[in-house]
Formats: sequence, structure tokens, C-alpha cells
Amino acid sequence: MSREQAAEISATDVTADAGDVTTRYLLYGLLPGWFVPGLADWVMHRRSRVEDTAGTKESLILPHCLEGVGGAPTLMTAEVGIPIALTLRYEVNPLLLTVQSAGAAVHEATAPWDVRTAVRSDREVKPLEQHIHRFLESLPFGALTSLMCLHADQVKALLRGGGGDPDAWRPVPRRRPLSRACLAGVAAAVGACVVLPYAGELLRCRRAARRNAKRARGDEARRRAEKGR
Repeated sequence: MSREQAAEISATDVTADAGDVTTRYLLYGLLPGWFVPGLADWVMHRRSRVEDTAGTKESLILPHCLEGVGGAPTLMTAEVGIPIALTLRYEVNPLLLTVQSAGAAVHEATAPWDVRTAVRSDREVKPLEQHIHRFLESLPFGALTSLMCLHADQVKALLRGGGGDPDAWRPVPRRRPLSRACLAGVAAAVGACVVLPYAGELLRCRRAARRNAKRARGDEARRRAEKGR
């Protein structure tokens, strides 16, 4: 940046609060960046009939069917969702940065497992779906580094073990909390773009699992009957 540009910015006397910037980034940048490719990934699963192929094999990684339990939004959803939810409710401090860093690290470690599980199954994973996966994999890292840049003082406090701040290692409610209407809107968006699509996928997986189990029992009964002849 040139001196003239710096002087022009300084002359406008426009400043941005890091908390406000963080909120705008989460609401209008990160969340849409999670919802849209998440829905696209769900479309890929539906087109490749995940319930008849990789369903239970991927259930511990993605929100597919969880055999014996009935299914749940699992590992990778939690790795993204929990840090986002905490950041919308609490101030960024060393504790929150630690949670975000852990979530990003685990998410990056889980991503190859996810792809390997899908590829080793009978489900066809096309290049477009792999591209969607790569985009989703980058979200936690991009979010973490952006928040670190916005809250450099808290990064320094984290590196100093809290810097003697009594609030460094406890959740601190946001100084300017989001309105109930805003939080309700976020919850509705999460429900529409994450919970409902994958709940439908879960139901398909459960029905397919029951059909496969019934078919297997029938095949076993026929084999036993043929042996008894």
C-alpha cells in the first residue's frame, strides 16, 4: 500500500470493530460457503445412491446412516458446526481459538479418511464430488486463519498461555450478542441446508439396510432349506 493510499484511508476515519467483522464473515461468508457445497455434496450422494453402496461404511464420518444406532450428524459436521456455533455466541479468546484450531486439525485429518472410505466402497465418486470435498475441506482452515488475523491480540494471548487474563480460558458471552431473530434465522438455515437433507438420506439408508437385512435372511433361509433336502 502506498503512503497516499494509507493517508486517504486514515483521512476517512473509518474503523471496523473486529467483533463486527467476525460476525459478518461468519453470517455472510462462512455459513453460505458451508451450506451451498454441503447441499451439492448431498446431491452427489443421492445421485450415486449412497444408501445402496457406501452408506454404513461412511456413517461414522459423514451424516449418513449409523448402523445399530439409527444415524446421526456425525464427525465432520460436528467439526465445523461446533466452532461456528461457539463463535456466534461467545467472544474470540484463547479458549475459543483452541477449540477452533482443534476442530480444523481434526477436520483436516478426517478428510482423507472420508475420501478413502468412499473410494473403497462400491459408490462411484466422480471428479465433481471430489472437487466439492476439497472445497469443504478448506473451510475450517480458512475460517481459522481469518479469525486469527482479525483477532491478533487473542492469538498473542494464546501463545502466552492466556497472558494472565482471567477470561482467557472460559467462554465469554459476546459483548453485543446476536438478536434472537438472527440466531433463529441461522438455526433455520442449518435445519434446511444440513439437517433436513441428511435426515432424508438417513431415512433412505435405514430403509435400505432393512431391505438388505431382510433379503439376506431370506437367502440364508433358502440355502438352509436346500441343504435339508
